[in-house]
Amino acid sequence: QMSLVESGGGSVQAGDSLRLACTVSETIYRTSFGWFRQAPGKEREAIAATYTGSGRTYHDDSVKGRFAISADKVENTVYLQMDSLKPEDTAIYYCAAAPYQLDSSNWRAQRYYEYWGQGTQVTVSS
Repeated sequence: QMSLVESGGGSVQAGDSLRLACTVSETIYRTSFGWFRQAPGKEREAIAATYTGSGRTYHDDSVKGRFAISADKVENTVYLQMDSLKPEDTAIYYCAAAPYQLDSSNWRAQRYYEYWGQGTQVTVSS
């Protein structure tokens, strides 16, 4: 059973940066990882994903150019670099894993992700 632990959240000012980490309990090779977030009163949404077999990445338009997902297969860790943070980025951020390849047609679908972390809070003040 794969376990995921997120870290790196916190309270920052608008325009600041944070790097979230998702530490995985086993090899992350040939696995898809997604970052999701849930703001107060809103549904959880997908914001980025990657498939470690190819290195392909996907980003939602709301974060494209500001956030970047990456994976370190030596450290078994998936990162979300978040720059130019805005108050609307305030949410609980979750890491999730699927033990197969997801692509542009399905990376946003939460039903494909079998393993989830507990989440880390990100708060951005203006």
